[in-house]
Parts: sequence; C-alpha cells; structure tokens
Amino acid sequence: QVQLVESGGGLVQPGGFLRLSCAASGIIFTIYDMAWYRQAPGKQRELVATVTRGGTTNYADSVKGRFTISRDKNTVNLQSNSLKPEDTAVYYCMADLYGSDGPRKNYWGQGTQVTVSS
Repeated sequence: QVQLVESGGGLVQPGGFLRLSCAASGIIFTIYDMAWYRQAPGKQRELVATVTRGGTTNYADSVKGRFTISRDKNTVNLQSNSLKPEDTAVYYCMADLYGSDGPRKNYWGQGTQVTVSS
C-alpha cells in the first residue's frame, strides 16, 4: 500500500527555520508532481509549493524567497526560513503518482503541525 509520511514539524520562534520531509513508501512505479500544502485554523487548504518530475518549482507568493522545495527519489522536502506567525498551519505533502494501489492519483500525507510563535 502506498503511503506518504511527513516529519519535521514543530514550534519555532519568528525568524526561525524548519525543514519538513515527506517520504513515499510502497510499490511505486512513477512519481509525477510533488507538493506541499498547508491549512491554517478556519481557513481553506492552500498550495505552498510544487516541484515537477523534471525539477521545475513554483511557490505561493506568500513564501517566495523564504521557502525552498526539493525532491530526491521518493522524498520531497520543504526548507522553511524566516518563518512568520502567519506560516502557522498543518502542512501536508502530496504526490501525484502511479503505484501498485491502482490508477495514477494524488496521495496525501497525514499532516505535520508547524507553529511559529514567541
């Protein structure tokens, strides 16, 4: 069974940094786009950053210049620098992949809490 497992969340002071990681496991044939989303309390889930299979990246305007998405084999990372209180949210990784579970589809991690507070 294909799964995505995230790690690296936590509590950090404003101006600090965190590195989030997400590993896909199971029998996986091809991973296409990978991405990070986040959802703050009372708000809709929003796209933070994406990276294509070829390595092209895109970022939400709110994180450009502060966050960096990268991928290596079945793992996607999010380096988050200069964190602000408004970055506080549950962060979810997503992978568009084709695995042994069936047709190509989006898989989601369970979420990891990031809290930016003094």
